[in-house]
Amino acid sequence: QVQLVESGGGLVQPGGSLRLSCAASGSIPKLVSLGWFRPAPGKQRELVAVITGGGTTNYADSVKGRFTISRDNAKNTVYLQMNSLKPEDTAVYYCNAGTISFGGRNLYMGSWGQGTQVTVSS
Repeated sequence: QVQLVESGGGLVQPGGSLRLSCAASGSIPKLVSLGWFRPAPGKQRELVAVITGGGTTNYADSVKGRFTISRDNAKNTVYLQMNSLKPEDTAVYYCNAGTISFGGRNLYMGSWGQGTQVTVSS
């Protein structure tokens, strides 16, 4: 399995920004989707943002217009630019790779890492 390491979290005031990074230990096929997740009530993790191998992006309604997902295939890294942060965005954020979509049955090729803590508070 591919090992994934998230970084970039921290404490930020409401309205602030953070950029999360997720680096894979091995090569991720370019056609594989990459996603960012966070815990949600009643779920182990909810999908926050996904980017396909072709670069198509999709977002949860709660973050649409504020978060931007991107990937650098040469570096086997996926990013999450988080703007206009709200207290309800506070969570541990995780990433993974595989067959990932909203509403579909996701299949992951990576093992879940430790995540990176994002805290939005004044």
